[in-house]
Amino acid sequence: MEVITIDSKAYRELIEKIDSIAKFVATNEIAKVENPDDMWVDNYEVRTFLNVSERTLQRLRTERIIPYSIISGKSYYKISDIKKMMDEKKIKTTEECLDDLINNHHLNAQHRRNTK
Repeated sequence: MEVITIDSKAYRELIEKIDSIAKFVATNEIAKVENPDDMWVDNYEVRTFLNVSERTLQRLRTERIIPYSIISGKSYYKISDIKKMMDEKKIKTTEECLDDLINNHHLNAQHRRNTK
């Protein structure tokens, strides 16, 4: 095994550079998801925060009114499609509920990232 020794000042500078790189990566990772229209939310989040019943979402999917994707048996929706449904008055909810959905999705995503 090879042992490398460095000066304590050089070590501190190296640690500072690593910390700044980590901060940059974390900031840019969050910035990628900043556009809420591009986010995908699951069936549970939509039902909970928009006060929409499971049956209503099922009907919208069955009638092909709302686009969705199924991954591992769970339905996912884009925020932009949900906004479109609200604008077309196909989902009766408020902007505050949509904001709650987006904010809580961010919190849940951050929590999942931190637990990994």
